[in-house]
Amino acid sequence: MVSSITRTSGISGGSTSEVEGLGKGIESSFGLNLISLPANPLFGTDGIRGRVGELLSAPLALQVGFWTGIVLRNHATQVGPVILGQDSRNSSDMLAMALSAGLTAAGLEVWYLGLCPTPCVAYLTSISDAIGGVMISASHNPPEDNGIKIFGANGGKLPQILQAEIEAGLRGKISPIARVINCGRHYSRFELVEDYSSALKKPLNGALNLQGMKIVLDLAWGAAVGLAPSVFTQMGAEVICLHNEADGDRINVNCGSTHLDILAATVQEHNADIGFGFDGDADRVLAVDNTGRQVNGDYILYLWGRHLQQNQQLPDNLIVSTVMANLGFEKAWQQIGGNLIRTAVGDQYVQAEMQRTGAMLGGEQSGHILCRHYAVTGDGLLTALHIASLVKEAGVPLSELVDRSFQTYPQLLRNVRVVDRDRRLGWQDCQPVQQAIALAEAAMGDSGRILVRASGTEPVIRVMVEAASAELANYWTNELVSQVQQHLMD
Repeated sequence: MVSSITRTSGISGGSTSEVEGLGKGIESSFGLNLISLPANPLFGTDGIRGRVGELLSAPLALQVGFWTGIVLRNHATQVGPVILGQDSRNSSDMLAMALSAGLTAAGLEVWYLGLCPTPCVAYLTSISDAIGGVMISASHNPPEDNGIKIFGANGGKLPQILQAEIEAGLRGKISPIARVINCGRHYSRFELVEDYSSALKKPLNGALNLQGMKIVLDLAWGAAVGLAPSVFTQMGAEVICLHNEADGDRINVNCGSTHLDILAATVQEHNADIGFGFDGDADRVLAVDNTGRQVNGDYILYLWGRHLQQNQQLPDNLIVSTVMANLGFEKAWQQIGGNLIRTAVGDQYVQAEMQRTGAMLGGEQSGHILCRHYAVTGDGLLTALHIASLVKEAGVPLSELVDRSFQTYPQLLRNVRVVDRDRRLGWQDCQPVQQAIALAEAAMGDSGRILVRASGTEPVIRVMVEAASAELANYWTNELVSQVQQHLMD
C-alpha cells in the first residue's frame, strides 16, 4: 500500500547547510581509489558481478555505495532514501552492510528490506520518494558469486551514463561535486515487502483466481522463499514447494530456473497443472507444463503476447526480445500479425527498447519477462502468476497451449569458460574464431543463425547455433566451440 511508503525521518542531505566545498576527509576516511580494479569496465549487463573475495569485497561495496549515493544525489531533483535488498547468499549480509555504509557516508537515508526479490526493490523504488534502489544478488550465478544491481528513481536499471559516473568515481577520475558533512541513517523497513506482495496480487484480484490449480514452485534456496508460497496460496492455488528455505550454500545449486529436472519430475509425480522455477533473486522464471516439458521465455512471451493481443492490450502487436529468441517463435508470432524487435542480450537492453518504442511486453528466452502493464522491471513472481491465470482462463492444460503455439528450431547453446577477462571481452579480435563464424554462416545461409558473445554475468563465452536440423546445429556448435577453446582458453 502506497500510504506506508513514507519517509522515516526528516534527514535530507541536499541543503546548502549540509554541503561544503570538497575536502580530503571523505577520500582519506574511506580509502577511495586504494583498491585494485580490473582494466575492463566493472558494470556488465546486470550491474557489477563477480567472485566474492576476488572482484567483490566489502571495501569495494563501501566505495560503490558512496559513489552511487553521490551520483544519485547529484541527479535527484529532491533528495530521498535509497532502498536496499539482498538475496540469501552467505556474502550478501556483508556486502549489503558495506554498501549501506557507503550510502550513509554520502549523506543518504537507507531503507533496508532484508531478504527479498530484486523486483521488490525496483517496485518500491518506483512508487516511493526514493532516489534509487540497490539489490545485492548474483541472480542465477553459483553461491560463491555475488553482485550489485542499481536502480534509478523510476525503478528501472540505472542508465549506462550514470553507471559510468559511478565507475569514474571509483577509478579516481572525478571527485564529488561537494563534500558531504552530514551522516545518513540506516533503517530496517521489512514491512514494505508486504506492499510488493499486495501489488503482485492486485491485477488478478476480482478476476480469475487460481482455485483448483496445483502448482509446484522451485525457489532455488533464494530470495523468494518467504514470499512466493504465500502469494500463490492466497490466490487460491494448492502449492508444492521445492528448495524453499534461504540457504546461502545451496542457492541455485542444481535447482531453480537453470536446473528444471527436479521441478519437472515433481510436477509429474504430483500430477500438477504447472511448475515454475525461479532464479536466486526471482527476477526470472521458467515454467514446466503438466507433462513435465520445459517452457522457456520464448513460449511465455508468445502465450502472454497472444493473450494481450486478443484483449487489445498490445500496441502494434509488438514484442521486444533479444538475439537469443528462437526463429520458430519469431516466424509464428509474425504469422498471427505480430512484430518482433531483437536487442542485445540483457534485460536492460530489452527495457530500453521497450521504452523507446512504447512496447508493453518484452523479455528473454532465459526467463526475464517484463510487462509494463504491471511492472517496471522483469519480475518472475508476477510472470508466474499471470501465466498460471492465463492457463486457468483458457480451461485447457499448458501443454495444449504450447502445442498450439509454435515449434522451435533446433538451438544449441554451449558455454566455454574463459577465465582471462581481457581475452573473454576481446574475443572479437580473434581472427580464427571470426573466420569459423563466417564459414558457418555462409554454409547455413537463411536456414540458421549463429550468436557468439561474452557473457556479461559469468566468465564464459556463449556459443549459440540455431539451424533447420539438429545435425547442422550440432556440427557447427562443435566447430565453433573447438575454435574458442583452441584460441581463447589458457
